[in-house]
Amino acid sequence: MPFSVLKFPAFDPVLVSIGPFAIRWYALAYIVGILLGWLYARAIIRSERLWGGPAPLTVTDFDDYVLWVTLGIILGGRLGYVLFYNPAHFAANPADIVKLWTGGMSFHGGFAGCVLAVVLFARKRGLSILSIGDITCAVATIGLFLGRLANFINGELWGRPTDVPWAMVFPGAGPLPRHPSQLYEAALEGLVLLAALWFLMRAGALKRPGLITGAFAIGYGIARIVCELFREPDPQLGFLWGGLTMGMVLSVPLMLAGAGFVAAALSRPPLQRA
Repeated sequence: MPFSVLKFPAFDPVLVSIGPFAIRWYALAYIVGILLGWLYARAIIRSERLWGGPAPLTVTDFDDYVLWVTLGIILGGRLGYVLFYNPAHFAANPADIVKLWTGGMSFHGGFAGCVLAVVLFARKRGLSILSIGDITCAVATIGLFLGRLANFINGELWGRPTDVPWAMVFPGAGPLPRHPSQLYEAALEGLVLLAALWFLMRAGALKRPGLITGAFAIGYGIARIVCELFREPDPQLGFLWGGLTMGMVLSVPLMLAGAGFVAAALSRPPLQRA
């Protein structure tokens, strides 16, 4: 037991309540994440320096794409959580599937939903699937950062028991001090990955379509596996084989796919845009 334990801030998960309507931090994180990601994407598209010339899509194209990817994130993230993390509960309580305000989203499901949105939109518009994917992955880190902060505010997805000086006792997690693993994930999956992808783009990665997508998949997988070492597994799943968690297991194929994207991107000469 540490000599001192940080007190968990008494956050109210509801930011604003107006009659029967409530705006929750969790929902706000998604809204602000999509808004900031959209603005960041517009800046990336407008920067000819990053592309070596005009981008392969216009700002208007991306504006139209935002609705597609938003639906992909929400539907894919929720479906992934239902299938991967709590299928028994939702099979017994199917009405709970649509209760997004209660929390319960899967990154890996949301990523799959984004992939589907990218492919469908790019084919409909005759645009580069890989370039749209690169932009999407570059800006997704903003949403990951805000989403993990929302998890912390909600006092959910807490870490494993520890005696580090910054340990916290989370409401509903028992009396033991725990890692604030949500903040670890916000830092690694959000800020660190955001910075890494930005430096890659500055170094010319967007001239090799698919490189940013692959780097994101590898970087997220590494960050998630590291953070899973400190995060308490979901109670309905617990530890899997050999102490693995569901987050670790789902990150392995993501990283392998990312390595394939990186290898393919580096095997082609960089695009030259007039």
